[in-house]
Amino acid sequence: MVKNLITRILTGIVFVAVLLGSILYNQYTFAIVLGTIQILALIEFYGLLSNNAGVKTSKYLNIVGGFLLFAGAFLYFSGVESSLIVVVPYILYLLILFASELYLKRANPLESLAYSLLGQIYVALPYALLSYMAFGYESGVYHSVYILGLFLFIWVNDSFAYLFGVTLGKHRMFERISPKKSWEGFIGGAVSAIIASVIFGHYFTGLSLCQWIGYASVVVAAGTLGDLIESLFKRTIKVKDSGKMLPGHGGVLDRFDSMIFAIPALFVYLEAVKFFS
Repeated sequence: MVKNLITRILTGIVFVAVLLGSILYNQYTFAIVLGTIQILALIEFYGLLSNNAGVKTSKYLNIVGGFLLFAGAFLYFSGVESSLIVVVPYILYLLILFASELYLKRANPLESLAYSLLGQIYVALPYALLSYMAFGYESGVYHSVYILGLFLFIWVNDSFAYLFGVTLGKHRMFERISPKKSWEGFIGGAVSAIIASVIFGHYFTGLSLCQWIGYASVVVAAGTLGDLIESLFKRTIKVKDSGKMLPGHGGVLDRFDSMIFAIPALFVYLEAVKFFS
């Protein structure tokens, strides 16, 4: 018990230090570390399908495809290449993916294609949209603040949702999917994240105070849904953790389930803020 707790704490410290350091240092460390995490998440996702759900996909081709999407988004939003020609390699991946089913002779090629594309939408696309948050919202210049806000509000929400849930939780949100999640925990986490956004907005003025509160609210709502959706996936294929890549924490998808769903929601939110400003 104590050994597992120490392992969990040490893994968490190293993980947070590497993640924050890469985001804060420069755009290239951001791309290297987040791109690596995306690859690990794709390995985990397609591995779960193969090992636990019995679904055969072109695993390595799909991992390469997801990374091509991440790399193309980084090049486009960072301004290294302003033309959408950067998506050509990803389009080639899609063409190869579909054409390959002619030769692989799988019993159910539609199932293989469907799950392959699910991984691209569920895992690869959100990581690609991180580059929009880093560059695209403010004219191609690297801004770590929006990604920092994302992780900060998720961590605050998760931490206080757990504390409020353990101490006050009585009413379950989705007991069928996640028996431990309560409305008391959700409300406690949400209020704590909004308070954090008020403090955060005082120091970072890229968004107004009301916009930062909206930002945190989107993170809380979408992040909670992301957590529940990953729980639904795991329950469907009957696994407790998505993997063992992070000792004491489970898999990469377990650590980033909230973020995966929050990023597309923040993309819509930031575009709305830009449109109505």
